[in-house]
This record gives sequence, structure tokens and C-alpha cells, in this order.
Amino acid sequence: MGSIKIRAKLKGEITEVRTLIKHKMETGLRKDKKTKKLIPAHFIQEVTAKHGDIEIVHAHWGGAISKNPYFSFQFKGGKVGDDVTISWIDNKGEKDSATAKIK
Repeated sequence: MGSIKIRAKLKGEITEVRTLIKHKMETGLRKDKKTKKLIPAHFIQEVTAKHGDIEIVHAHWGGAISKNPYFSFQFKGGKVGDDVTISWIDNKGEKDSATAKIK
């Protein structure tokens, strides 16, 4: 799908991870301007981040998160060249993941 951009950078002992996820993030409360009918809910429900095989972040999201969400976090224990993987699944069962090396 290619919906995730990741940048992971080591700063001293801290790895800073920044992500941008391309997703519509519809709440189910907005109306189509032409048809006046509600646009069905379609939003990311879970986001997971792994450093190698270790899960370091597991977040539960809802319809209140903005379109194309930006998500960042920091963790200790990363090394240059290590993998960081971000994955998501939405309320319709669609999912995606991407991996980046720590620089």
C-alpha cells in the first residue's frame, strides 16, 4: 500500500521516530456535500511500532485522529542500522506496515 513514511534518527542514547501515515480517517459523522448522506466511518484503530522484534508502542486510535496523521515518539536502546517497523490496521480490516533503518 505504501501509506507510511518513517524517519528514525539516533540522537545520543535516544532514537527519535517520526511517521506520516496516509489515511482518510473518516469519523462517520461527516456528510457528503452532494448526496447529504453520512460518509461511512473509516479510521485507523491500532498502530504498533517495533524495534527489531520488540514491540515498543501499541496505540489504540479512533475517529477523532486527523486525516493523514503524524505520529512521533522516542525510545532508548536503538543503534544505527537497527530496524524500526510501524504497522496499522483500520476499522475495515485494511492494514499496512513499513520498516526503516535507524540513521
